[in-house]
Amino acid sequence: MSSLFRPSLRLAQFQKIRPRSKYISQSLRPQRRHIGDQPSGKPPRPESRGAGRTTVWAPKTRLAVGVVFITVLIYNMRTQEASAMDGTTQSERDGLTKRENGVTETSPMRLQMEDFIKSQQKEIVAALEKVDGKKFRIDEWTRDNGGGGISCVLQEGNVFEKAGVNVSIVYGTLPRPAIQQMRVNHKALDSTVDSLDYFAAGLSMVLHPVNPMAPTVHMNVRYFETMDENGVANTWWFGGGTDLTPNYLFDEDAIHFHKTLKEACDQHDKTYYPRFKEWCDKYFVNTHRGESRGIGGIFFDDLDEVEKDKENTFAFTKSVATSFLPSYIPIIEKRKDMPYTEKEQEWQRIRRGRYVEFNLLHDRGTSFGLSKANARVESILMSLPVTASWKYMFEPEKGSREQRLVDILREPKEWVSSNVYS
Repeated sequence: MSSLFRPSLRLAQFQKIRPRSKYISQSLRPQRRHIGDQPSGKPPRPESRGAGRTTVWAPKTRLAVGVVFITVLIYNMRTQEASAMDGTTQSERDGLTKRENGVTETSPMRLQMEDFIKSQQKEIVAALEKVDGKKFRIDEWTRDNGGGGISCVLQEGNVFEKAGVNVSIVYGTLPRPAIQQMRVNHKALDSTVDSLDYFAAGLSMVLHPVNPMAPTVHMNVRYFETMDENGVANTWWFGGGTDLTPNYLFDEDAIHFHKTLKEACDQHDKTYYPRFKEWCDKYFVNTHRGESRGIGGIFFDDLDEVEKDKENTFAFTKSVATSFLPSYIPIIEKRKDMPYTEKEQEWQRIRRGRYVEFNLLHDRGTSFGLSKANARVESILMSLPVTASWKYMFEPEKGSREQRLVDILREPKEWVSSNVYS
């Protein structure tokens, strides 16, 4: 704060300068005039030479000194203002913008995305608390370099053995190797620089129900951008997806889940559902076992200006997030109170073991999070279940419901029509 007043302090120092003669002193005094001293509208009468004459001392010198002084004053004010700005981080500047102006449709996309995912987190947590009857534990945390997150976790509930709904905001710097790697999908990234500032925001959630008849579900939406020193986005992209992982397959649940996603996609582009459903089937795969993690959903990543403009892609991403509750709540309400046996619960734990394998071995989000310095591991591994098991050489009985699930996981199925012209 004190640095902002330095120009005025320097101005005060000039008061130490004293005129070197009475003529200079007189010339600097303001001259009083009366209304009657000169006729209205006429120029002042030139004074006669002689006694009482007032002399302007070195007018050209005084003008030059004044120009130099004003120039120095302006330079100091501008450089000190710039240095004050240089002392703040983009995270701090964004925080000031949010406090002073709020977040609107004209705000930078990173602020719009952050605002949206935080509001969605509150809505989803409230809906899940209503289903379970217990409250989430809410942890808010910050990062040293800016950003932070909100982790909402419900553990050992009435309906959910573990449910996590997390928001993460990251301000950071990409090193040159990371820039080169990202250029594979984003040619607009500047390959000549040694580092780039970036922003990332995401909403990620995983629900593991108690009842083996109720499916596990995952949903994630995210936004990434690189910025220049003024906080202006250079390159950007959106990603996200959702998938259903049942232990026991109910076809009507799979149809409802996929139909809801298709409707959300069709609002924006009728090619989205078939494209992103296929992408999901290829992404959520335990390649070491030759089977999918679940019965799919949609998955998309790296959607940038090549796909559509930023506003339309943001609108699609919002539709994916807001479709979660209508896609899953009817299913969990239908399955949460169904009877089950110890054998069926044992199968649930085995399937959860497969879930853990995918998240730790193949999931890019988990790998990215754990690779960051000072990563908040508890939030990243929130997706893992409380209980899971691995049995040596376990195979389900032929013709059983367990075997039917495995067969479908090895050969993904079309659950709704994906005809783009329908």
